[in-house]
Amino acid sequence: MRLIKLLVSEESRTTVIDILRAENIDFVVTKDAAERGDHVLVEFPLPTQAVEFVMNELQEAGIDDHEYTIISSAETAKTRNYHELEDRFVAGVEEDDAVAPEEIRAKALDMHRNKLTYYSLTLFSAIVAAAGLLLDSPAVVVGAMVIAPQVGSALIASVGISLNDRRMIRMGFGQQLFGFGAAIAGSFVLGVAIQSGQIVTAVLDVSTIGQISKRISPGLLSVLVALCAGGAGAFGLATALPVSLVGVMIAAALIPAAAAVGIGLAWGLPSVALGAILLLVVNAVAVNVAAFLVLWYLGYRPQEWSEGRTEITNGDVESDDDGLARYVPAAAALAVLLAVFVGAGGLLMGQIAFDNSVNDAVEDAIEQDRFAELQLESVSTEVGMVRFVDRTPEVSIVVRRPVDTPYPDLAETVRRQIQEETDREVSVSVEFVEGQRAGDQRTRIRPQAAVSNPAAANAAYSV
Repeated sequence: MRLIKLLVSEESRTTVIDILRAENIDFVVTKDAAERGDHVLVEFPLPTQAVEFVMNELQEAGIDDHEYTIISSAETAKTRNYHELEDRFVAGVEEDDAVAPEEIRAKALDMHRNKLTYYSLTLFSAIVAAAGLLLDSPAVVVGAMVIAPQVGSALIASVGISLNDRRMIRMGFGQQLFGFGAAIAGSFVLGVAIQSGQIVTAVLDVSTIGQISKRISPGLLSVLVALCAGGAGAFGLATALPVSLVGVMIAAALIPAAAAVGIGLAWGLPSVALGAILLLVVNAVAVNVAAFLVLWYLGYRPQEWSEGRTEITNGDVESDDDGLARYVPAAAALAVLLAVFVGAGGLLMGQIAFDNSVNDAVEDAIEQDRFAELQLESVSTEVGMVRFVDRTPEVSIVVRRPVDTPYPDLAETVRRQIQEETDREVSVSVEFVEGQRAGDQRTRIRPQAAVSNPAAANAAYSV
């Protein structure tokens, strides 16, 4: 429920009262509410869902609500006609969860944190996420998402674009950009400190850790998570629903990826850093774009939405040249988002296509008669962007073989097959896991998880 306080002039008083009476809204009028005696304060309670409708009615009647308008939360209202409003707007034919543009702007800004709080929480969440990634602990990673403040900056930017609010656009994107930088720096420092203190072995290959490997091979499902998180956040913000839980989902798409970038830099692994930063960029843009699209779909537009106005002054027609210019901030921000999304998305789609081709090539190689007793466990492909740092992408495969059965030429066979089908040069690393099977193999469930513990392998070959 909302309590509206509206300061209007004596000339507009009758118009406001007529609208409120026509809608059966109970109100009170306070005279001499301002220093100027020609203004009165009109107060009336409304269901949250009715605020936008009533405020639009007042604006269309020519009431200026910019001088002094307060929309505040209230617990309950006992007035003559309030239940009728609830029947109309909460459970009746005019049922609608949407909130007014003024309120959605206020709700987004309420999630803004000062610099000390925002960057401190970002650092804490990034360090916790990095520790969870290195520990391969999903519970710790989830804990990092709970304290991450990224939901506020993402939704502030999206609301700013929807309502063409330059201050919100600058605030939202600035916090996101520097926040990701702080998260990467924090996880990098943690990684360097861990190595310097010999807390973990210096030969640890972090790319084999399950929680990290999930962040260095971006896929469509990861982008889908980011899109749904941004859309859900905007939907919660634009309705009477809470957005606190959605904030965890938005952080899930961003903070672990930023932490993985820092870990990759600390360990000097371009494949980890580049794969994670691609995921971070795509997810960050996806969250913002999805939130904007949901807000746009729900009807949130700049208050003075038009393509230009014409005014008649002293009989001459004057064109408002600023009609389109006023939307430059929102248009520029949206253009940057779309450009980054298309660019990063193109890299992502290229990587996905390459991964699929590599998987097909590996399966074709394993299906040869001489490898009939081998069983493919997993395939992992480095991001193709490692070519930018003069490195050949590596394809790592894990296969299960019978005990004491060598396959010294498997890596080279797979490499040639991949090069033939993709027309790209790659290096291939093969890890063998020994095992025995008994019983009806037709009903056996084929395992899919990769074995990341090198001690479990009997031998490994690489080309």
